[in-house]
Amino acid sequence: MKTNDYMLIDGMPVEINGEKNLLELIRKAGIKLPTFCYHSELSIYGACRMCMVENQWGGLDAACSTPPKAGMEIRTNTGRLRKYRKMILELLLANHCRDCTTCNNNGNCKLQDLAITFNIEGVRFPNTAAEPKIDDSSSCITRDQNKCILCGDCVRMCNEIQNVGAIDFAHRGSKMTISTAFDKPIASSPCVGCGQCAAVCPTGAIVVKNDKNKVWKALDEANTKVTVQIAPAVRVAIGKELGHSNGENTIGKIVAALRRMGFDEVYDTSTGADLTVLEESNELMKRLEAGNTTMPLFTSCCPAWVNYCEKNYPELITDVSTCRSPMQMLASVVKEQGKTSKRNHIHVAVMPCTAKKYEASRDEFKAEGIPNVDYVITTQELIQMIKESGVIFADLEPEAVDMPFGTMTGAGMIFGVTGGVTEAVLRRLSSDKSSTSLKSLAYQGVRGMEGVKETTVVFGEKELRIAIVSGLKNATDLIERIKAGEHFDFVEVMACPGGCVSGAGQPFSSREDKEKRGKGLYSADKLATIKRSEESPLMMSLYNGLLKGRVHELLHVHYHANTKEEK
Repeated sequence: MKTNDYMLIDGMPVEINGEKNLLELIRKAGIKLPTFCYHSELSIYGACRMCMVENQWGGLDAACSTPPKAGMEIRTNTGRLRKYRKMILELLLANHCRDCTTCNNNGNCKLQDLAITFNIEGVRFPNTAAEPKIDDSSSCITRDQNKCILCGDCVRMCNEIQNVGAIDFAHRGSKMTISTAFDKPIASSPCVGCGQCAAVCPTGAIVVKNDKNKVWKALDEANTKVTVQIAPAVRVAIGKELGHSNGENTIGKIVAALRRMGFDEVYDTSTGADLTVLEESNELMKRLEAGNTTMPLFTSCCPAWVNYCEKNYPELITDVSTCRSPMQMLASVVKEQGKTSKRNHIHVAVMPCTAKKYEASRDEFKAEGIPNVDYVITTQELIQMIKESGVIFADLEPEAVDMPFGTMTGAGMIFGVTGGVTEAVLRRLSSDKSSTSLKSLAYQGVRGMEGVKETTVVFGEKELRIAIVSGLKNATDLIERIKAGEHFDFVEVMACPGGCVSGAGQPFSSREDKEKRGKGLYSADKLATIKRSEESPLMMSLYNGLLKGRVHELLHVHYHANTKEEK
């Protein structure tokens, strides 16, 4: 090894191979350096100072913002650094709520973890934490400034990745806070409910809005029928917290657990996704036949994207698909089918997404003032409910979902990962229905966790140009390209980077975890007997029965430009 391609970390030579900062190199060397404000997908902020290292001259450098240099020598674990890190933790705890046992992030809090790691047995400084200032105005997230450590993760996520700009730093010095403009409630800000701020918050200052108690209450009501649907991405994210490997398909055990908890009927949102495939592909074909190709058809499955479009690009609303999301399509069908029952009917949706809570509350998805989806709980909330119920998830025998909506296809299952909607639609549009053609679609550029993917596919005598974006900043950049004259026929948009597998309602995860979840959905697709939505006998039955003459009424919606914030 040449002297110009490595550096010494704690006396050990480590090769430099394109790492952007010391932190990446230190982790490559197998050292877990503590951080609060570092996320590889966000800009470098360097606020928490937990990742300080000592160089050969006795100086201190922030590992997250210092590039590695050949011949450099650093130490990551000295008495001075340990004392320094403990001091930072004590100062943070002195200005932080310490009611850990009642915090939603108990067990998933970086501050709590590091306090244990560094054996913080007491805090020498007086607790200066103010009275809790709770903002629960949003239907998607809850904010508690008393738990904020000013790491800036939420601000950078909201501004850099999502381009929403709902929150930012306010004031200076000891009075600095994370705030909305003019300190308005979050529901009165540009927030679109994606919840990605909660996904990166290390301390529980921003958490998913918890609605599980409402669901428990419904389950306890004697004269109430409670039905539930499970989104595709939930099945590959729940297992890690309940005794299974990350990315493992646990849908059968989820069904069994929900039945044990008291749900009367359990369905798979993949069935709703199959309906979406049929309706969205028909809508695309009609646009192409009519020559309406000036603007692309944008997907409508993601409620945070729809909300973002309404607020920021109202002129594009007519180009967003009129299809309801899979959750709403299945809910419409389930509620319609259940109208003959004399019992009160409550329908619950288990989603990886916080924005689905807002979608469920929209007037567009109510029939005679009653929501199609009464309550939305996230994967995180379902995990909490399973634990509360005492059900030992790992010991459950898998069970099948209920009829009459118990048939779903592989096309519906892959909706949970970025590119899945597009691939499912292409399966429907393709004239070649052979297994070879089906497999070749996976190599058309639609798969992968990249934030922007572009591909061209042949449809009849035309070539369709397709874009797949995840992360609202990527959506914004693509829209600006389209406005500048670049042509696309179909654009899939997911607000969460990587798609629903990365939803803010999912358990906390790394990029590697999210990739495993995506692979888990593609594995489930491989095991599915039916691969294409149009080949499902259930779809044929629905269109010839319950949906006959009522397709537009039950499966479509007309969004409108909305520059007002959520109320």
